[in-house]
Amino acid sequence: MTDLVLGANVFGWTADRESSFAVLDAFVAAGGTRIDTADSYTWRAPGNFGGESETILGEWMAARGNRDRLHLATKVGSWPERPGLGAANVAAAARDSLRRLGTDRIDLYYIHRDDPDTAQEETLDALDALVREGLVRETGASNLGVDRLRSALEISARDGLTAFTAIQPHYNLMERDDVEAALAPLAVSEGLALYPYYGLARGFLTGKYRPDSPVPDGPRAEGAAAYLDSRGRAVLAGLDEIAAGHEVPVPAVALAWLAAQPGVTAPIASARSTGQLAGLLPMLTLQLTDDELRLLSYLSATT
Repeated sequence: MTDLVLGANVFGWTADRESSFAVLDAFVAAGGTRIDTADSYTWRAPGNFGGESETILGEWMAARGNRDRLHLATKVGSWPERPGLGAANVAAAARDSLRRLGTDRIDLYYIHRDDPDTAQEETLDALDALVREGLVRETGASNLGVDRLRSALEISARDGLTAFTAIQPHYNLMERDDVEAALAPLAVSEGLALYPYYGLARGFLTGKYRPDSPVPDGPRAEGAAAYLDSRGRAVLAGLDEIAAGHEVPVPAVALAWLAAQPGVTAPIASARSTGQLAGLLPMLTLQLTDDELRLLSYLSATT
Protein backbone atom coordinates (compact mmCIF):
# COMPACT_ATOMS: atom_id res chain seq x y z
CA MET A 1 0.00 0.00 0.00
CA THR A 2 1.33 3.41 -0.99
CA ASP A 3 1.73 6.05 1.69
CA LEU A 4 0.52 9.66 1.68
CA VAL A 5 1.55 12.58 3.88
CA LEU A 6 -1.24 15.04 4.64
CA GLY A 7 0.00 18.60 4.22
CA ALA A 8 -1.36 20.89 6.92
CA ASN A 9 -0.40 24.14 5.20
CA VAL A 10 -4.05 24.96 4.50
CA PHE A 11 -5.21 24.61 8.11
CA GLY A 12 -6.00 28.01 9.53
CA TRP A 13 -5.85 29.48 6.02
CA THR A 14 -8.22 28.11 3.37
CA ALA A 15 -9.53 25.54 5.86
CA ASP A 16 -10.96 26.83 9.12
CA ARG A 17 -10.83 24.88 12.36
CA GLU A 18 -14.00 22.89 11.71
CA SER A 19 -13.02 22.00 8.14
CA SER A 20 -9.51 21.08 9.27
CA PHE A 21 -10.86 18.73 11.92
CA ALA A 22 -13.10 17.07 9.32
CA VAL A 23 -10.20 16.55 6.89
CA LEU A 24 -7.98 15.15 9.63
CA ASP A 25 -10.71 12.79 10.83
CA ALA A 26 -11.27 11.50 7.29
CA PHE A 27 -7.53 11.09 6.71
CA VAL A 28 -6.96 8.91 9.77
CA ALA A 29 -10.17 6.98 9.09
CA ALA A 30 -8.62 6.02 5.74
CA GLY A 31 -5.50 4.75 7.52
CA GLY A 32 -3.37 7.88 7.19
CA THR A 33 -0.81 8.59 9.92
CA ARG A 34 1.71 11.10 8.51
CA ILE A 35 1.01 14.82 8.85
CA ASP A 36 3.31 17.65 7.79
CA THR A 37 3.17 21.22 9.12
CA ALA A 38 5.49 24.14 9.99
CA ASP A 39 5.69 26.94 12.53
CA SER A 40 5.31 29.46 9.68
CA TYR A 41 1.93 28.08 8.58
CA THR A 42 -0.04 30.26 7.95
CA TRP A 43 1.37 33.68 8.75
CA ARG A 44 0.83 35.06 5.25
CA ALA A 45 -2.95 34.67 5.41
CA PRO A 46 -4.87 37.88 6.21
CA GLY A 47 -5.37 38.27 9.95
CA ASN A 48 -2.93 35.49 10.82
CA PHE A 49 0.26 35.70 12.81
CA GLY A 50 1.84 32.27 12.38
CA GLY A 51 1.53 28.95 14.16
CA GLU A 52 -2.15 28.58 13.25
CA SER A 53 -1.71 25.20 11.59
CA GLU A 54 0.23 23.74 14.53
CA THR A 55 -2.37 25.10 16.95
CA ILE A 56 -5.25 23.49 15.07
CA LEU A 57 -3.38 20.20 14.90
CA GLY A 58 -2.69 20.34 18.61
CA GLU A 59 -6.33 21.00 19.44
CA TRP A 60 -7.45 18.18 17.15
CA MET A 61 -5.00 15.66 18.65
CA ALA A 62 -6.07 16.65 22.15
CA ALA A 63 -9.73 16.22 21.24
CA ARG A 64 -9.16 12.84 19.60
CA GLY A 65 -6.50 11.48 21.96
CA ASN A 66 -4.60 10.02 19.02
CA ARG A 67 -1.12 11.56 19.20
CA ASP A 68 0.63 8.21 19.64
CA ARG A 69 -0.86 6.87 16.41
CA LEU A 70 0.54 9.70 14.28
CA HIS A 71 3.86 10.62 12.67
CA LEU A 72 4.14 14.38 13.02
CA ALA A 73 6.57 16.56 11.07
CA THR A 74 7.09 20.30 11.49
CA LYS A 75 9.73 22.84 10.46
CA VAL A 76 11.86 25.76 11.60
CA GLY A 77 13.49 28.67 9.83
CA SER A 78 10.89 30.22 7.53
CA TRP A 79 8.72 32.24 9.91
CA PRO A 80 9.70 35.91 10.31
CA GLU A 81 8.96 35.68 14.03
CA ARG A 82 11.49 32.84 14.36
CA PRO A 83 13.94 33.54 11.53
CA GLY A 84 17.09 31.65 10.67
CA LEU A 85 18.80 28.51 11.84
CA GLY A 86 20.95 29.82 14.67
CA ALA A 87 21.18 27.55 17.71
CA ALA A 88 19.11 29.76 20.01
CA ASN A 89 16.33 30.12 17.46
CA VAL A 90 16.20 26.40 16.64
CA ALA A 91 15.94 25.52 20.34
CA ALA A 92 13.26 28.13 21.04
CA ALA A 93 11.27 27.39 17.89
CA ALA A 94 11.13 23.68 18.66
CA ARG A 95 9.74 24.36 22.11
CA ASP A 96 7.19 26.79 20.68
CA SER A 97 6.07 24.14 18.19
CA LEU A 98 5.79 21.52 20.93
CA ARG A 99 3.62 23.88 22.97
CA ARG A 100 1.29 24.68 20.06
CA LEU A 101 1.07 21.01 19.08
CA GLY A 102 0.42 19.96 22.67
CA THR A 103 2.94 17.13 22.49
CA ASP A 104 6.21 16.15 24.12
CA ARG A 105 8.07 15.22 20.91
CA ILE A 106 8.31 15.96 17.21
CA ASP A 107 8.73 12.86 15.07
CA LEU A 108 10.50 14.65 12.20
CA TYR A 109 11.90 18.17 12.52
CA TYR A 110 12.93 19.90 9.30
CA ILE A 111 14.97 22.96 8.61
CA HIS A 112 12.46 24.74 6.37
CA ARG A 113 15.01 26.42 4.12
CA ASP A 114 18.70 27.14 4.02
CA ASP A 115 20.29 29.85 6.15
CA PRO A 116 23.60 30.84 4.52
CA ASP A 117 24.31 33.29 7.36
CA THR A 118 24.57 30.49 9.94
CA ALA A 119 27.28 27.84 9.92
CA GLN A 120 25.86 24.41 9.26
CA GLU A 121 27.79 23.11 12.27
CA GLU A 122 25.81 25.42 14.56
CA THR A 123 22.46 24.31 13.18
CA LEU A 124 23.35 20.63 13.25
CA ASP A 125 24.62 20.91 16.83
CA ALA A 126 21.31 22.51 17.84
CA LEU A 127 19.26 19.81 16.14
CA ASP A 128 21.42 17.10 17.69
CA ALA A 129 20.80 18.60 21.13
CA LEU A 130 17.03 18.40 20.57
CA VAL A 131 17.33 14.72 19.64
CA ARG A 132 19.49 13.96 22.66
CA GLU A 133 16.96 15.74 24.86
CA GLY A 134 14.17 13.57 23.47
CA LEU A 135 12.20 16.49 22.03
CA VAL A 136 12.86 15.45 18.42
CA ARG A 137 13.16 11.92 17.04
CA GLU A 138 14.55 12.54 13.55
CA THR A 139 15.69 15.54 11.55
CA GLY A 140 15.38 16.52 7.91
CA ALA A 141 15.91 19.28 5.37
CA SER A 142 13.39 21.05 3.16
CA ASN A 143 14.32 23.25 0.19
CA LEU A 144 18.03 22.48 0.56
CA GLY A 145 20.27 22.30 -2.48
CA VAL A 146 22.18 19.11 -3.13
CA ASP A 147 25.60 20.59 -2.34
CA ARG A 148 24.45 21.96 1.01
CA LEU A 149 22.66 18.72 1.80
CA ARG A 150 25.76 16.71 1.03
CA SER A 151 27.93 18.98 3.20
CA ALA A 152 25.44 18.71 6.09
CA LEU A 153 25.61 14.92 5.92
CA GLU A 154 29.41 15.05 5.86
CA ILE A 155 29.52 17.35 8.90
CA SER A 156 27.16 15.11 10.85
CA ALA A 157 29.29 12.06 10.08
CA ARG A 158 32.52 13.88 10.91
CA ASP A 159 31.29 15.30 14.22
CA GLY A 160 29.16 12.37 15.37
CA LEU A 161 25.93 14.39 15.18
CA THR A 162 22.40 13.29 14.39
CA ALA A 163 22.17 13.16 10.60
CA PHE A 164 19.23 14.11 8.42
CA THR A 165 17.03 11.14 7.62
CA ALA A 166 14.60 12.91 5.28
CA ILE A 167 14.45 15.56 2.60
CA GLN A 168 11.48 17.54 1.34
CA PRO A 169 11.88 19.07 -2.13
CA HIS A 170 9.48 20.70 -4.59
CA TYR A 171 8.74 17.81 -6.96
CA ASN A 172 5.83 16.76 -9.15
CA LEU A 173 5.00 15.88 -12.75
CA MET A 174 5.52 19.50 -13.81
CA GLU A 175 8.66 20.18 -11.73
CA ARG A 176 11.11 17.32 -12.13
CA ASP A 177 14.55 18.31 -13.34
CA ASP A 178 16.34 19.43 -10.18
CA VAL A 179 15.18 16.53 -8.04
CA GLU A 180 15.73 13.80 -10.60
CA ALA A 181 19.17 15.09 -11.58
CA ALA A 182 20.69 15.21 -8.12
CA LEU A 183 18.50 15.07 -5.01
CA ALA A 184 16.75 11.77 -5.68
CA PRO A 185 20.00 9.92 -6.48
CA LEU A 186 21.54 11.33 -3.29
CA ALA A 187 18.49 10.24 -1.28
CA VAL A 188 18.80 6.72 -2.66
CA SER A 189 22.53 6.48 -2.06
CA GLU A 190 22.33 7.88 1.49
CA GLY A 191 19.12 6.10 2.49
CA LEU A 192 17.17 9.32 3.00
CA ALA A 193 13.39 9.39 2.94
CA LEU A 194 12.13 11.72 0.20
CA TYR A 195 8.81 13.48 0.80
CA PRO A 196 7.98 15.76 -2.15
CA TYR A 197 5.79 18.79 -1.51
CA TYR A 198 3.51 20.52 -4.03
CA GLY A 199 2.81 17.02 -5.30
CA LEU A 200 -0.16 18.41 -7.26
CA ALA A 201 1.69 21.44 -8.67
CA ARG A 202 -0.30 24.02 -6.68
CA GLY A 203 -3.52 22.30 -7.72
CA PHE A 204 -2.80 22.12 -11.45
CA LEU A 205 -2.64 18.33 -11.39
CA THR A 206 -6.09 18.06 -9.82
CA GLY A 207 -7.46 18.68 -13.31
CA LYS A 208 -9.50 21.75 -12.40
CA TYR A 209 -7.35 24.02 -14.59
CA ARG A 210 -8.30 23.51 -18.22
CA PRO A 211 -7.60 25.23 -21.55
CA ASP A 212 -10.21 27.81 -22.52
CA SER A 213 -11.84 27.64 -19.09
CA PRO A 214 -11.94 30.41 -16.49
CA VAL A 215 -9.18 30.12 -13.91
CA PRO A 216 -10.75 29.08 -10.58
CA ASP A 217 -10.48 31.47 -7.67
CA GLY A 218 -7.92 30.66 -4.99
CA PRO A 219 -4.61 31.78 -3.56
CA ARG A 220 -2.62 29.41 -5.79
CA ALA A 221 -4.63 29.83 -8.98
CA GLU A 222 -2.20 32.09 -10.82
CA GLY A 223 0.76 29.79 -10.19
CA ALA A 224 -1.18 26.71 -11.21
CA ALA A 225 -2.54 28.32 -14.37
CA ALA A 226 1.03 29.04 -15.49
CA TYR A 227 1.41 25.33 -16.25
CA LEU A 228 -1.26 25.49 -18.97
CA ASP A 229 1.18 25.35 -21.88
CA SER A 230 1.43 22.58 -24.46
CA ARG A 231 3.29 20.31 -22.05
CA GLY A 232 0.75 20.92 -19.30
CA ARG A 233 -2.16 20.20 -21.62
CA ALA A 234 -0.51 16.96 -22.71
CA VAL A 235 0.00 15.90 -19.09
CA LEU A 236 -3.64 16.62 -18.28
CA ALA A 237 -4.76 14.56 -21.27
CA GLY A 238 -2.61 11.66 -20.12
CA LEU A 239 -3.92 11.90 -16.58
CA ASP A 240 -7.50 12.00 -17.85
CA GLU A 241 -6.99 8.84 -19.90
CA ILE A 242 -5.36 6.89 -17.10
CA ALA A 243 -7.84 8.11 -14.47
CA ALA A 244 -10.75 7.00 -16.64
CA GLY A 245 -9.18 3.58 -17.13
CA HIS A 246 -8.81 3.05 -13.39
CA GLU A 247 -12.04 4.87 -12.48
CA VAL A 248 -10.22 7.13 -10.02
CA PRO A 249 -9.89 10.92 -9.72
CA VAL A 250 -7.14 12.70 -11.67
CA PRO A 251 -5.16 13.86 -8.59
CA ALA A 252 -4.86 10.27 -7.36
CA VAL A 253 -3.10 9.36 -10.62
CA ALA A 254 -0.69 12.30 -10.37
CA LEU A 255 0.23 11.32 -6.81
CA ALA A 256 0.56 7.64 -7.71
CA TRP A 257 3.08 8.57 -10.43
CA LEU A 258 5.05 10.62 -7.91
CA ALA A 259 4.98 7.86 -5.30
CA ALA A 260 6.43 5.44 -7.87
CA GLN A 261 9.50 7.55 -8.66
CA PRO A 262 12.95 6.41 -7.49
CA GLY A 263 13.73 7.53 -3.96
CA VAL A 264 10.25 8.80 -3.13
CA THR A 265 8.95 7.58 0.23
CA ALA A 266 5.57 9.32 0.08
CA PRO A 267 4.20 12.48 -1.55
CA ILE A 268 2.75 15.35 0.44
CA ALA A 269 -0.63 16.75 -0.55
CA SER A 270 -3.10 19.00 1.22
CA ALA A 271 -6.89 19.24 1.17
CA ARG A 272 -9.07 22.02 2.50
CA SER A 273 -12.21 19.87 2.51
CA THR A 274 -13.21 16.24 2.78
CA GLY A 275 -14.29 16.42 -0.84
CA GLN A 276 -10.79 17.37 -1.92
CA LEU A 277 -9.32 14.67 0.29
CA ALA A 278 -11.57 12.09 -1.38
CA GLY A 279 -9.84 12.91 -4.65
CA LEU A 280 -6.46 12.03 -3.14
CA LEU A 281 -7.12 8.91 -1.11
CA PRO A 282 -7.51 6.43 -4.00
CA MET A 283 -3.77 6.82 -4.62
CA LEU A 284 -3.20 4.71 -1.51
CA THR A 285 -4.22 1.56 -3.39
CA LEU A 286 -3.71 2.65 -7.00
CA GLN A 287 -1.05 0.69 -8.88
CA LEU A 288 -0.15 2.25 -12.22
CA THR A 289 1.25 -0.04 -14.90
CA ASP A 290 4.77 0.41 -16.22
CA ASP A 291 3.31 1.70 -19.48
CA GLU A 292 1.22 4.30 -17.65
CA LEU A 293 4.19 5.47 -15.63
CA ARG A 294 6.31 5.75 -18.78
CA LEU A 295 3.58 7.66 -20.60
CA LEU A 296 3.28 10.29 -17.87
CA SER A 297 7.05 10.60 -17.63
CA TYR A 298 7.26 11.09 -21.40
CA LEU A 299 4.46 13.66 -21.52
CA SER A 300 5.91 15.67 -18.63
CA ALA A 301 9.54 15.62 -19.81
CA THR A 302 11.01 19.09 -20.38
CA THR A 303 13.47 18.01 -23.07
